[in-house]
Amino acid sequence: MNWSEALPTLLLSAVPLLLALGAAFSARQASPDPAWRLAKVSTSSALLLAIGLLAWALVPGAEAGFWQSAPLNLVMLTLVSFIGFVVVRYSAQYLQGEPRQTRFAALVQAVFAAVSVAVLSDHLLLFLAAWLGISLAMHQLLMFYPERPRAALAAHKKFLFARAAELCALSAFALLYLHHGTGHISTIVAAYAEPASLTLTEHLAASLLAMAALIKCAQLPLHGWLIQVVEAPTPVSATLHGGVINLGGYLLLMFAPLVLQSAPAQALLLVVAGLSSVLAALVMMTRISIKVRLAWSTSAQMGLMLVEIALGLVELALLHLLAHSCYKAYAFLSSGEAVVQDRQRRLAPARTPPIGQWLGAGLCSVLLVAGLLSAGHYGLGLAWPETFSPWVLLALALTTLMAERDSRLSAGSLLRFAALAVVLAAVYFGLKTLFGLFFPDYPRATPLWADLWMSTLFAALSMAYALLRHGAHRPAVQRLAVALYAGFYLDEWVTKTTLKLWPHRLPTRARPKQLHPISEEGLL
Repeated sequence: MNWSEALPTLLLSAVPLLLALGAAFSARQASPDPAWRLAKVSTSSALLLAIGLLAWALVPGAEAGFWQSAPLNLVMLTLVSFIGFVVVRYSAQYLQGEPRQTRFAALVQAVFAAVSVAVLSDHLLLFLAAWLGISLAMHQLLMFYPERPRAALAAHKKFLFARAAELCALSAFALLYLHHGTGHISTIVAAYAEPASLTLTEHLAASLLAMAALIKCAQLPLHGWLIQVVEAPTPVSATLHGGVINLGGYLLLMFAPLVLQSAPAQALLLVVAGLSSVLAALVMMTRISIKVRLAWSTSAQMGLMLVEIALGLVELALLHLLAHSCYKAYAFLSSGEAVVQDRQRRLAPARTPPIGQWLGAGLCSVLLVAGLLSAGHYGLGLAWPETFSPWVLLALALTTLMAERDSRLSAGSLLRFAALAVVLAAVYFGLKTLFGLFFPDYPRATPLWADLWMSTLFAALSMAYALLRHGAHRPAVQRLAVALYAGFYLDEWVTKTTLKLWPHRLPTRARPKQLHPISEEGLL
């Protein structure tokens, strides 16, 4: 390898190196101010370098092999560097006056350094080591307030579940190494570029990868820790939801050619992640706390992203991953403003649309989606989509948008909302097509049952949303809302089982609330 070929690799390696050096030097500072200055320099430098590498790869005439070998890695590296840049600047102001700021600054840089290594690694052992490093550093951040019992419980459960996910990944990697005789991820994935008849070992490895991603992405019933970590500082929540929890999806995006040829792995993802995405989205509607709602939203969005991968829509999953990371980091860092927005929404509920309005909106949505697909096929020469469930979801979402146009908060005419629906549908179609350029062509067989299963779940989600939003006065809907608010008590069962199998001593608050006995005189 000559110097020109090695230069891109060296520059890519410099991104995690800058963050790691920033973490090491920040930890040695005696006061917070110089630690935060170093953190700002390291994250700024990493972001500029990542953007420069991405721009270099996109320039016509640049190193063709540089882009072709690592498009997903470059996009993810830029995303991670951007989230780290934002979180560090917010944390420097948010944690003013808090103890252990130097430790926090070092740990948050260490997390993003490990994430950068994970998204750049092309070896199974290096990826697994980086994944372990992310988890251990995040554990320390989640325990930033060690005196909070809920934070300690969440960190304990996450620690155990993370080890289970890593054990699944380690087992899958071992099977793939034994089958292919190499630990290089690119070599292993290239073996599935064409349709292949998988062995039992390969099916098992794909299923273990799917299991690891489901655990890492906090899918039901192993979701409770994600809801309870809101006890940690807000920048920790932004780091977790914006830059760390997506790695389960990234793992499946890397090994998509294998997973999409394994029917057991696809079925596992579609059943577990499909149910999780629907149930978590409905539970979110019943919660009041902004951070808790955002946490449930993350579980739902991660489930939908895993479903997209299982359906073969890897370009849509990557778009979803990027959009969710940026949105969720912003949502947590601006959660104070979200309180006001949520209060406005609750004080201005939507008027219940009549049945005719729902039917009219549904007809418009179906015609719009059908017209969009026809324009893409006949006008742009694109093939008809092999998977129809995402378009069902898009039609249902546009139906809700247009049917609820009489909301007191955002009233408008049907023409205005129809125009908005056209724009949203066109943007969705355009971005989906654009992100398809990041992935090579490989087998993406989607069985008919998978499409029917997800279409049914999406329809159930839409109906349940309408009932919770406009039929809250009905006794049956109220009973459903109570069950949803409790999360069907899944986390309580998991917590009880976890503490029974692996007990953990939780801290007690310094000033616990106590019930004072009332004397007889006090009752008079």
